[in-house]
Amino acid sequence: MNVVRLVMVSAVAVLVLAACAKKAPEVPSAYAPGAPEWVVKGSGAFESDHGKVFYGVGSASGIRNASLLRMTAQNRARNELAKILQVYTASLMKDYMASTTAGEPGISSEEQHVEAAIKTVTSQTLSGVEIVDTWMDPRTGELFTLARLDLDAFTDAIEKSRDLDAKVKDYIRRNAERLHGELDRELERMGGR
Repeated sequence: MNVVRLVMVSAVAVLVLAACAKKAPEVPSAYAPGAPEWVVKGSGAFESDHGKVFYGVGSASGIRNASLLRMTAQNRARNELAKILQVYTASLMKDYMASTTAGEPGISSEEQHVEAAIKTVTSQTLSGVEIVDTWMDPRTGELFTLARLDLDAFTDAIEKSRDLDAKVKDYIRRNAERLHGELDRELERMGGR
């Protein structure tokens, strides 16, 4: 009988405790409900309906002049894209150096020339960036802007560059898609997209 009573008291105690337990508080989102997916994902290398693309997300707030607010958000999106392209061109450069030095010792002066040319191409490529979307957070007034650069536009800029020799252009053309995928995976690993 004591065992039955103990089980009954324990069951009632568990029910009372369960009834008193509070629901875990909801973690508020950093963005208002209905924020576009690109605002939440942020900048990076992605596959999209447009093929392989680089996206840069910029934002600005606290600026009363609407034109200046928009221009600031757009410039920040372009700057994010420039950072991604620096990583991308550095990956191309590192990969190119590894493949050329493996078979051709003593190529260091050419490598320095190629590195400078890659940086030039990155700067030239930014002129092909498109601002493709804008969203304002209704809670905070923060304006978000999405900038896009297609991988094809990037490789076209490299093709048009007069600073790169034919071997470098050919290498980049052959490896650009593979390195885009590697960058996408690396950015996902670093940012937890």
